[in-house]
Amino acid sequence: MLLRSGLLPGLREALVDLRLGDGVIQAIEPAGSLSPEQDEEVIDLESRVVHPGLWDEHVHLGLWADYRRGVPLESATSAAEAAQLMANAESSGDVRVGVGYRDGLWPDQKSAATLDALSGAEPWVLWSVDVHACWLNSAAIKKFGMDRSNESGVFVELDAFGLAEQMRNVAPEVKDQWVEEALADAHRRGVVGVVDFDFDDNLVNWRRRRSNGSWSTRVETAVYPDYVARAIDEGLTSGADVAPGVTLGYLKVITDGSLNTRTARCCEPYLGIDGVEYGRMNYETDVLRGLLETARDHGLVPAFHAIGDEANQTVLDLFADVGIGGRIEHAQLLRQDDLSKFASLGVTASVQPQHAVDDRDVADRYWADRTDRVIPVRALLDAGAHVVFGSDAPVSALDPWAQIASAVTRSDHGRGPWEPGQAVSVAAALSCSARTTLEVGQPADIISLGANPWWLEDALGSTPEKLAEALRQVPVDLTVVDGKVVHTEL
Repeated sequence: MLLRSGLLPGLREALVDLRLGDGVIQAIEPAGSLSPEQDEEVIDLESRVVHPGLWDEHVHLGLWADYRRGVPLESATSAAEAAQLMANAESSGDVRVGVGYRDGLWPDQKSAATLDALSGAEPWVLWSVDVHACWLNSAAIKKFGMDRSNESGVFVELDAFGLAEQMRNVAPEVKDQWVEEALADAHRRGVVGVVDFDFDDNLVNWRRRRSNGSWSTRVETAVYPDYVARAIDEGLTSGADVAPGVTLGYLKVITDGSLNTRTARCCEPYLGIDGVEYGRMNYETDVLRGLLETARDHGLVPAFHAIGDEANQTVLDLFADVGIGGRIEHAQLLRQDDLSKFASLGVTASVQPQHAVDDRDVADRYWADRTDRVIPVRALLDAGAHVVFGSDAPVSALDPWAQIASAVTRSDHGRGPWEPGQAVSVAAALSCSARTTLEVGQPADIISLGANPWWLEDALGSTPEKLAEALRQVPVDLTVVDGKVVHTEL
């Protein structure tokens, strides 16, 4: 394949031709200097920006596929309003499922009775935006064998994750089709690869999905503690092939909770809560140490979820004690003393910049004394950390341009920047969103854009709200994975 007249932006701005073959970039020369070979496909980029393909480093693909079909609850400003949104929706199966509620600022309390008043005998399950909590009516509590003495109907952390496993009642072939549709949409936003942290038996799922040998997205998947023994018995290590186009990425462990659910484990108590609340850890420290030792001894890269600053401190100290690098997923609230540990320990910070603007109001209420340390992308990069961006879909949409826009502007929905001292440049944000470079020998994972993000930064940088919207809407006109076109608007 020959890509003609693509614009390399930034300091080395130039028009170039790129030849792709055998899954790699074979040549990059000044525009017009490469001639088509016999039967070679030629695509004229007409001076559009060309860039390495983008990765979403943190996705729950099965949940994202489900989420796209649930009752949207993002707009609810109270428990009563969320219940009414559920009542207004059409039933779509044995259980009516709502997704995406943010209750951190709601004025009223959730209860099973609030849902019961509108649901009748139909089971209702409402998922919080962070998927660390769910809210059930009495019929759903009975159906799924949850604790009937829990009058709130709210279940968090491990109880919520257990319910998610129970609710996998969609036929595999149907769920697989939903996943493929979600990935096709991701191609339209320039995504060439994802890291799948679905709460499921991911090895079985991806072997089934790719059993025909076809694929169009690079996938790294994870195993959770419940499945790690089988992966070890199979002799799998991180980087091993699981299925065509799928490798085993990480041992995933969820160490603490989330901000919206007020279960992220913090060094100081949450503000504005009756009593004293620090959040919670989902595992004892010795259990976490044992999981890290398992990863170290069996060639697995650990990816530990940590949101609160005490959870991050605990995990970083355990990485040091066990003598292993890896990743921290989210790294949402960090102590200043821990910033430098990421680089020195070889721990990647896998962050979701969109969470900074989505969670700003909740953070301003409960973490008002520490918001300068929330999703501190600039501080992490300045400390030499390796930072990668993901969506945490379904917590935010599987769209890397939302993460890029939030990282660059700390703004969304036309609001002014939040903690703008942690904003980064377009170049830095794009670097955190790609795994490869435009150089000979690199994988032929390439996108071409219908707008120039560097130009947008120069033109709109003084008005972050406008820049944020422009970056979110950058058109992706071409996506190439492994030298094959998977999306084109050309």
